Amino acid sequence: MNTPNNKRKKESQDKIEKTFLQLIQTKEVEQISVSDICKISKLNRSTFYANYIDIYDLVDKVRIRMEDEFANPFLSDPKSGHNSPSYLKMFQYIKDNQIFFKTYFKLNFDSVTPQVLHIDENLASKYYANKYIDYHVEFFKAGLNAIIKKWLNDNCKESPEEMLEILNSEYRVKKWE
Repeated sequence: MNTPNNKRKKESQDKIEKTFLQLIQTKEVEQISVSDICKISKLNRSTFYANYIDIYDLVDKVRIRMEDEFANPFLSDPKSGHNSPSYLKMFQYIKDNQIFFKTYFKLNFDSVTPQVLHIDENLASKYYANKYIDYHVEFFKAGLNAIIKKWLNDNCKESPEEMLEILNSEYRVKKWE
């Protein structure tokens, strides 16, 4: 492959995605056009279509990138592991990146937790011994997402430590570390 062209392609994708993320702060997805993105990013429509099928393909690729960006700090931390998520670290990261997460939810992506909270059902069954453990895990994930959304809608008024206390009191979280 031609490295200079790859660099240019990546730069174009970055410009398009950055422009889209700027526009989504004030508009709904349906109100954003390829023309808007190209005009603001100063790129040709052909450049957009060389990288994306349409706006919804762009949205999907932005979602994947956002999920990867969110998951990386947790997956690279050997202490957090898949079975012992650091909820305090997660709440701090969300508070530090509020615009990112508000945008994520505005794009109707419902869940931030699957990328981070790979809850091992075998481990969970040690604490919750019943045959419906998979329902408990799904209920927990949905509740955690609801707490995160509420917190973001309130502009993260509570500290990450307070959010951890709320989580612990609501779900009687077992220490999985």
